Formats: sequence, C-alpha cells, structure tokens
Amino acid sequence: MSKLSDRINKLSESQTLAMTKKSRELQAQGKDIINLSIGEPDFDTPDFIKEAAKQAIDKNFTHYTPVAGYLDLRKAVSEKFKRDNNLTYTAEQVVVSTGAKQSIANVILSLVNPGEEVIVPIPYWVSYIETIKLAEGIPVTLPTTIDSNFKITPEQLKKAITSKTKMIVFSTPCNPSGSVYSKEELKAIAEVIVQYPDLYVISDEIYEHINFVGKHESMAQFDFIYERTITVNGVSKGFAMTGWRIGYIGAPKWIADACEKMQGQITSGTSSISQMAALAALKASPSVTHEMCKEFKKRRDLVLGLLNEIPGIKTNIPDGAFYIFFDISSYFGKSFEQYKIKNSSDLSMYLLEQGNVALVSGDAFGDDNCIRFSYATSEDKLIEAVKRVKVALSKLK
Repeated sequence: MSKLSDRINKLSESQTLAMTKKSRELQAQGKDIINLSIGEPDFDTPDFIKEAAKQAIDKNFTHYTPVAGYLDLRKAVSEKFKRDNNLTYTAEQVVVSTGAKQSIANVILSLVNPGEEVIVPIPYWVSYIETIKLAEGIPVTLPTTIDSNFKITPEQLKKAITSKTKMIVFSTPCNPSGSVYSKEELKAIAEVIVQYPDLYVISDEIYEHINFVGKHESMAQFDFIYERTITVNGVSKGFAMTGWRIGYIGAPKWIADACEKMQGQITSGTSSISQMAALAALKASPSVTHEMCKEFKKRRDLVLGLLNEIPGIKTNIPDGAFYIFFDISSYFGKSFEQYKIKNSSDLSMYLLEQGNVALVSGDAFGDDNCIRFSYATSEDKLIEAVKRVKVALSKLK
C-alpha cells in the first residue's frame, strides 16, 4: 500500500522535464544527444539585465520580499501592460511569482473548486491539466487539428460549456503548437465566454514577444470580458530569463488578492535579485526582444523546409513561440528491430535511442498524433537533428 498521498499518486510527471532528464542521463553516459525537448531559448540573458542583478546584490537586495513582489516591479508590470497591450492593471492587480507556472497554479487553486470543470484546448501545455487535477477540478479538453492550425472555434467552446464550467485556460502564442490567435478570433471566443457570468479565462501570454505575424493580441483588451480575464506573462521566454524564475499576473483585484494569499502560504515572495533583473527587463523597450524573435523565425523556416522533405510528416506553419508540432501518425504500426511504433511516445523514444534526438511526444500535450520539436538551438544542431530524424524514420517499415 502506498504511503504517498492520493494527490501525488494521481499527479503525472512533466513529460517535457522527464525527456530532458533522460537526455541528460544519456549525455552523461557519453552519447551525443541533441536535446530539443525543453522550452528554453538558447540565448543568454542580455547584459543590461545581468548588470541590474549584480547591482541589486551590491545594494543588498538580499532580504525577504513582499509576497506579491516589490512595488517598483509591480508598477513596471502595470506600465508594461499599458504600453505593450493597452491593458489597465494597477500595481495592486499584479502578483509576481516564481515563473508563469506558479502564476497559473495560484489562479487555478484560488478559483477552482472540487468537481468544477476547466476547459482546455488541445494541444495544451503539460502543466495545465495536472494543476487542474491538483485543485480537484475536472479537465474538459477540446480537440483541434493541424488543418485548423490547432485553434478552437467559438462553436466548439459553446458546446463544451456546462453548468459546472468554471474556467477556460489557453495560451497564445501556444506551447506546443506555436499557434497565435488573432484579435478577431479572440473576440469571437470572448463573446461566448461573456454569456456565462461565472466563467473565467486564463490567458497565458508568456510567448508574447516571439510572434511572427505582427502585434500580439491580449484577451483582456475587450472591456466586456476584462473583469473575468486573468492575464499571465513573464520574462522567461522573451528575455531569455528562464532560470531567473519570474512570472506575473494582471487580474481583477479580488483574484490578485487571493493569489497573494495562496502564494504567501507556499513560497512567499520570489527571489529579490531576480525581481530587480526583471525590473530592468520590463522597463526596457520591447525592441530588445526583436533580434531574438527574428532569429527564431529564421530557424522556424529552416526546420519546416527540412521536415517537409521527410516522407510521412505533416506540418503547418506556426506563427509564434519556438516549436513545430508535426503529425507523425503515418509511422504508427511500423517497426525496426525490437522497436514497434504504436503511438507518439513509442516514436519519440525510438528517435531518442536510435536517432539521438530528444523530442516530446504529443500525448504529453493531449494529441497523440504529433511530436513537439523545439527549434531553440543553433542552426547547425537543427540541421543535424532533422538529418538524424530522417535517417531513423527511414528504417521503420
């Protein structure tokens, strides 16, 4: 009989982190693994941000921080929302956390009761479902297809809403698909949500600055849905600050207060040094993110061109983030030596062990027909990775 709690036994391990861990183990054994499993820019944090952190240490920003974050940082988040997104959130409506992952967990745990339903479009970021389960909520997933660019329709959403529905959680740009919702698409979804007074929406916008189609659009821009929208963002992806662990929300004050209360009992305020680094990032012009975004678009085009040369792979054109979520279902039922490919998990393990390339199987994101390929690494490595994938797949008969 397990001595662990039912809560932890029901919780799945993050498959993205599990694949990264497996890759590191193989690398430690001397194997030449190209790890494309983790969602992390390969760029270094800009020097001006690192300098701000060094100055913070010298100025003795080394004590406990307010649970919701330094006031200066919350004001900077407020100004960023107005400047970049035309959203009005006061500093009192902002809560800074140790990454957008904690921000999302705070909101879900603060709003969702046992038995309440949370709608999650497929493909979804791996932690959405597990956090809903932690809150004892019921995930209700909405399937999409590669042909629809992995986007839900307002009609789909309306059909999924029941008397138990409390929330919808989605990301734009999306991890893992790279899909970006337009202003018109967001408005159509918002017009469905507003019909249900007890329905809230978490808009995860952490990939805001990695957008290849123009201006980023926020759900909370629509006045009629503003009071029921929680906007999640952070500095991890756009400023190459994954290890600094800074995310934040803008939300109605009563929700921000609840998240502060939740966080106060779990982690309290996040790292003082990281907060001062984030302050420098958010006060800077968003143009500092443009070069990295351009590089990601160049890599996307490179990888798409190479993947489309492989028989049996189906791709769309992702408009943001740094992933390609491609369909590999034509390889199901094939085999090579002891490997029998029944699903995306089998195929990703085969590619790791036979091709020395670490990708993440689509079932981690709710779509077993696909695999996620992160192109957040150098062009040389990307070219080599696709070459290895092509050779490994050619052996399957």
